[in-house]
Amino acid sequence: MQKEVKTEITKEKLIAATEKLIANCDDPFKVTSRQIAEESGMQAAMINYCFGSRENLIYEVFHRYYKAALHDADVEKILASKISPKDKLKKLHFLIAHFLIENHKLTRAITNLILFSRDLSEDSVSYGFIKQHFKRTRTDSECRLIAYELSTMMQLIIYRKDDIKTGMGIDLEKDKQLKHYIDMRIDLLLPEVTA
Repeated sequence: MQKEVKTEITKEKLIAATEKLIANCDDPFKVTSRQIAEESGMQAAMINYCFGSRENLIYEVFHRYYKAALHDADVEKILASKISPKDKLKKLHFLIAHFLIENHKLTRAITNLILFSRDLSEDSVSYGFIKQHFKRTRTDSECRLIAYELSTMMQLIIYRKDDIKTGMGIDLEKDKQLKHYIDMRIDLLLPEVTA
């Protein structure tokens, strides 16, 4: 029990140090293990011991920001609303995309982990709404795959938002264009279900 408490305290110190360092840099992946260790007062080896890697620690910082954003009052209103599951998805994805754009340097830093290392057995925010939308006309596996495709494609699009603006003329930092992209993507993957 004592060891677990010490490990949690160490984790929190490492997370706090990483948050501080990331806030003051242009590229989170330029934050080194040595800098994190120095800022936290911990040994660099504790990063791997507690998180497995520096990248996982950076992802944990992002994930905490993300979870806090999902408990925002606007999100709670959407979840409590009586609109269709598909419309809830559109509104939630818009808020999530906004979060990813506002935290773009962190989003870019953790995209590789999200796309290639995320635990696919965990339910995404979208999964339940997709399942409700399809009303048992799609299998559980199909609903999970659609949720994965929605989230990974959004992650990639946000990651390359500057290239998309230059190459395609779509400025995802403008709410109207971001909303259009999200609505188009969700309409494509979630066609209307006929009984």
